[in-house]
Amino acid sequence: MRPLLILGVLLLCLSWTVGCGTVGKDFDIDAAQTIENGKTTREDIAVMFGEPFKTGIQNGFPIWIYEQNKYKVIGKDSSKGLIVEFDHKGIVRHHSVSSNEPAL
Repeated sequence: MRPLLILGVLLLCLSWTVGCGTVGKDFDIDAAQTIENGKTTREDIAVMFGEPFKTGIQNGFPIWIYEQNKYKVIGKDSSKGLIVEFDHKGIVRHHSVSSNEPAL
């Protein structure tokens, strides 16, 4: 019985050390490069990326936020984000893309 208990504790410790967590929703960061300010519509964004992870208001304009953060106990964490600001007609006013990966 005791060896089984030790094995269980070791497996639990091993699973904790190699575990990871993800916050947000994955999106195609390459598709974000095709967004055109003043041209791309809210409907275009919805087709490209689906429902946003978060929504809000920035400078009086609606924004959609797409982001994904992956946290690892061992190895490098990763993060990427897309913020899209729309005018009151649903056209992209401004957008920004960010990532901790070397090249977007």
